[in-house]
Amino acid sequence: MRAWLLRGLVLAVVHAAVQTGEAWVRAGNPAAIGWLRPTALGVLVGVAVLWAGLDGWLGRERYGMVWFKAALLAGPVGGVLGVIGQGLFVDDTGVEALPVAITGGAAFIALLVLVPAGIGLLIGRTARPVGDKPSVTSER
Repeated sequence: MRAWLLRGLVLAVVHAAVQTGEAWVRAGNPAAIGWLRPTALGVLVGVAVLWAGLDGWLGRERYGMVWFKAALLAGPVGGVLGVIGQGLFVDDTGVEALPVAITGGAAFIALLVLVPAGIGLLIGRTARPVGDKPSVTSER
């Protein structure tokens, strides 16, 4: 499986799970929004930073483009999966929420993957020991 496909699909599922869990908690406790939203964003950002940081630390070449493609995939797929999850587990969210999920929501999700992944790649590359040669792994 291509690296960008795996990363994009996993992060789309993580985003959908976090979005559904957030909606479920908000439905039961509307006052929880003060701590819930930053925690949810922190989980999403943390997964992208750690995974991309590992890629950078391992010295994988051309993984900036891999993460760019992964973000483009994770955006719309995560938005659609989030709407499906909310509709199945939380409330009566239906097809009317899809246009927002695959436009503005998808762009937001893509940025939540791309920006932390870029930071993670940078941190991972700088954390590698000096003289450590990068691996020859490349994405096609």
